[in-house]
Order: sequence, then structure tokens, then C-alpha cells
Amino acid sequence: MAKRVGIVGAAVTPFKSSWTEKTYYELAQMATRDAVKDAKIPIQDVDAAFYGIYNDIFERTAIPEHAIHGLCGMQNKFGIRITTGGATGAYTMSAAHAYLAAERYKTALVLGVEKATDCFDFSSMSATPEVIKSIGWSGDSFFEQPIGWSASDSYAEVVLGYMDEHPGDLKPEITAKISAQLSQQVRGNKYAQRQFDQVTADEVLNSRLVAYPFRELEICVYSEGAAALILAEEETAMAISKNNGQPVIWITGLGESNEHSFAGKKHKDMGRIMSDFYASHRAYEMAGIKDPAKSLDIVELHDAFVHQLEISMAEFGLVPLGRADSLIEDGLMTPGGKYLVNPCGGLIYCGHAVGASNIMSAWSARNELIKRGLRTALVHGTGSTIAQYTACLVFEHE
Repeated sequence: MAKRVGIVGAAVTPFKSSWTEKTYYELAQMATRDAVKDAKIPIQDVDAAFYGIYNDIFERTAIPEHAIHGLCGMQNKFGIRITTGGATGAYTMSAAHAYLAAERYKTALVLGVEKATDCFDFSSMSATPEVIKSIGWSGDSFFEQPIGWSASDSYAEVVLGYMDEHPGDLKPEITAKISAQLSQQVRGNKYAQRQFDQVTADEVLNSRLVAYPFRELEICVYSEGAAALILAEEETAMAISKNNGQPVIWITGLGESNEHSFAGKKHKDMGRIMSDFYASHRAYEMAGIKDPAKSLDIVELHDAFVHQLEISMAEFGLVPLGRADSLIEDGLMTPGGKYLVNPCGGLIYCGHAVGASNIMSAWSARNELIKRGLRTALVHGTGSTIAQYTACLVFEHE
């Protein structure tokens, strides 16, 4: 029988638009140091490392994990790198869980790090064009990338497909209110890139269009930073918890799904994010959750775009498909509502340091479960072209 696995330590660096004074080596060391400090164990007691690093071009090296393994104190131990687009962090947690549950190791470091804006375009004297170009290599390199594929228009395809099927949903005034609410929630997150960027719904509606229907204040921001967790199998986790005085947050459910990367018959259904549906429901089944709407207290989801946040909540079974606007209209995620959604500000306001983002979400979910005395959270990562990859984890605080 597989062993239970829990989180016994967690840390993040500040997420910034640019860490000009730090290399990705140093960011990785910062997060690792603070995670083992939180767990109150020495790095020598960590058996294996799982690295979430999305984009080699960002780090300017084809094997970015090799440089940080020894620098983080993991020399001569197991280390493996995971990359699955925006879902990199969630898949990295899933991989670590599998090794611990199978009793290969007793403890593991889960580390995500990214230095996105080291990319720089000297013609515009800005990082943005080069970052977009680097992400563009995640698309199909024979047909999509040469004609200007970008993450924004890729996700816009899915959102427009959903809107074709549900023309009364994802109304602009609702997506604007969600963005404004996230901007208020981020005020309590001192590590966030946009901690003090509070906006109104009107300001969101009046921000410029980036790719229809996304406006500038409805999309995530490129970030640099790192996030780390210390995971342990049951007996070790209980011993660490007794020593550090913090409760174990158990990972009780996991689910993953990778859709087809192309649209068309028997390929991608453009009106759905089926990867979100399958991954979340597989996680619920493993955790024994029969009615997620009655079981989940916190949802830390991958909100690359507000519209995608709404669709994901529907795919998770927390609102009906076609009625995702009920998140605001029925007060389901407004302050004091049924669900606490992205209390850290999400990727839109905390920032999107891709390989680290879902690990940051896990750090936030753990903090909120403990601080608020709540029981169950769902942590989610999605990524790649047209939301192809998803991994979901259920956390429980006993």
C-alpha cells in the first residue's frame, strides 16, 4: 500500500518583474534554504530533489538543473527535472509524491525556479518581445511558431470556443470584477510582484486589449523567483511535525491529464478544458471526494487569464458550465463566499515565474489551511498550447 505523503516545509522568494541582482542559482538557493529552515531540518536530511524549470531559454542553458543541484546541497543524491509548460510546478509535486509514496525516499525537495526576463530585446530595449518569442518555442515549431503563436492567443482560442457555446457567460463586467478582487487579495502577500497594484473593475475594463477578449489587467505577468516545498512520507512527516510544531498538510489526491495539442475532430474540444476536468476529478477520486462543491474550502488555481480561471472553476465542478459568472453573481468567490480562490493574488497579481508558480500556489494553500483552520484545498496547474497539460492536487489539514 502506498505511503501517505505530506508537506512539512515551504518557502518562496519574492516574485519580481526582474531579479537583476540574482542569478537563477541564487534564487534556487534562497528558496531551498528557507524551506528547510521552515521544516527545521538540515539539507543533509533531504533524500531527493525534484526541479520544476519550464524554459531552457530563460535560464540560458539546456540543462538548468545541473548547476543548482550541488549548490543547493544535494550533491550525490537523486535529482530530476520536470517541464510541462505552465503545469510544471504541479507535475513536479506529483512526481515527488510518487517517489515518496512508493518508499523510494523518505524526504524530497520540490523546487521551482525561473528567470524569465533575463531574456532581452535590444531593438525595443524591453524584455517582453524576447520573452514572448521564447515562450513561442513551446508551440508547434513547424506551423504555429513561425506565424507568431503566443500564449495569449493560444488561450484566447479556448476562451472564444467556450464563449461560442455559452454566449451569456464570461461577461466583461464579471471578469473585470474578478481581476479587481484578486488585486485586493494580493495586498496580504508580501512576496507578490504586484502587492500594491490595486485596481477597480472600471480600470480593468478600460485597460488595453492584448488578445481578444483579454485585457491587460486580466492576464498574468512575467516573473522571476523561486518556490520550494519539503515533502515527506508519513512516519518521517509526523516526526518532523513533532519537532517543528507545525501540522502536516497531507496530499490526499492527485490527478493529471494531457489533452491533444491540436484542434479538430477527435482532437482538442475548443469549448472545454478537458485536461482540467479529468485531472481534477481523478484527484477527487483518489482523495475520496464525491462532491467537490461541498468539500473544498480553498482553490489555488493557475489563473494565467481571468477567463480561464472561470472556465477552470466550471471544469472542477464548482460552478456549472455556462454559468461560471455565478462566481461573482451569486457571491461564490466574493469575500465571505463559498470558495476562497487564489488568496495569494494568483498568477495575475502574485506573478507567474512559470516553473515556480504552482509551487507558490501550494505554499499559499498550505499557509491558508493552517492560518484559517480550514480543511481542504485544491491546487492546480495548467499549461502548454491551448491548455493541454493539467495536474491537480488535493491538500488536507487534519
